[in-house]
Amino acid sequence: MEGVALSAVAREFGTPCYVYSRAALTSAFAGFDAAFGPHPHLICYSVKANPNLAVLDLFARLGSGFDIVSGGELARVLAAGADPGKVVFSGVGKSAEEIGQALDADILSFNIESPAELHRVCQLAEAAGKKARVSLRVNPDVDPQTHPYISTGRKQDKFGVAFEDAFELYREASHLPGLAISGVDCHIGSEITEVRPFLDALDRLLTLVDRLAAGGIAIHHLDLGGGFGIRYRDEQPPSPGAFVRALLERLRGYPQRILLEPGRALVGNAGVLLTRVEYLKPGDERNFAVVDAGMNDLIRPALYEAWHDIRPLRPRAEPPRRYEVVGPVCESADFLGHERDLALQPGDLLAVMSAGAYGMSMSSNYNTRPRPAEVMVDGGRPHLIRTRETAAQLFSLERPLG
Repeated sequence: MEGVALSAVAREFGTPCYVYSRAALTSAFAGFDAAFGPHPHLICYSVKANPNLAVLDLFARLGSGFDIVSGGELARVLAAGADPGKVVFSGVGKSAEEIGQALDADILSFNIESPAELHRVCQLAEAAGKKARVSLRVNPDVDPQTHPYISTGRKQDKFGVAFEDAFELYREASHLPGLAISGVDCHIGSEITEVRPFLDALDRLLTLVDRLAAGGIAIHHLDLGGGFGIRYRDEQPPSPGAFVRALLERLRGYPQRILLEPGRALVGNAGVLLTRVEYLKPGDERNFAVVDAGMNDLIRPALYEAWHDIRPLRPRAEPPRRYEVVGPVCESADFLGHERDLALQPGDLLAVMSAGAYGMSMSSNYNTRPRPAEVMVDGGRPHLIRTRETAAQLFSLERPLG
């Protein structure tokens, strides 16, 4: 990675260990940002994909905005030095405390997901003597053709305001004293590898924007969400440039600022998870390679049956065997890869590829397993950006009854 041997990173920082490339992160952001050319826009990195402060600091320095879904994520982006005027707040369950935090920070926009939330934001803004800038997250009822757990723009999903109800809710919002209408928002899912679902959603949004304009309600930005897919195995997603060009073609004649919320597309292929083979366990029906990373470190395979390529750092000359690559967690779902043809010996190091997104951010301490270290490689040097947890830290907040 950037000329640094990952085996050297493993020796210095141990395994399991997440490793990211600063150059890859920078290049991915530039791919989206530059594609817009002079059209007004803001790339709002989706913090949930990878919330490490070093990652947030890098994107803030590149001019990024941020898409958050909790008060904790707001605290993170502020700690990383981000401009709160570039923050949009999504999520169906914003608490009064979280809304208050965002009002105090004076964020760019609340992405409103229900009439009840709209009224709560209005009441809290009025009580604070503020105006809350709001966008309605409109559910366009578009099927993104992705895993059902990460589809968010269909009628049966919990997210957003139904397209049929959006106009009347905007009219209501325009009369509420604590609110200032800012934009229209949608987000249809994650790991989408075709442009068509985004264009279908955009067509519906523009219909709404035109109707709002005819009704005297001005829209200042269009937040088209995120969910842009990456290559894990054999997917062929469009490049950021091709994607943005398709959007801009549809947006001719619309002067609104365009917001995008990429997460996985910026960080997914910029990171790997390093793990070490502990045991090889041959069997009559299956051979198991037991590694020191488990589902608590990378839950995507267990949660979504997601594929991650698994590569030996130093391939061996002998013929491969077919392995189940599994972890030490006491669950049958604890696997990183099924039926992988690998030539292995105990102690070998493996790189689990495309692990920069929804890896560490979804990790847990199940089985009282300390979470991995995180390292960022920058210009030929690895930097520790998160220290490996210790078991003592995991129970430091607990107290026996005595």
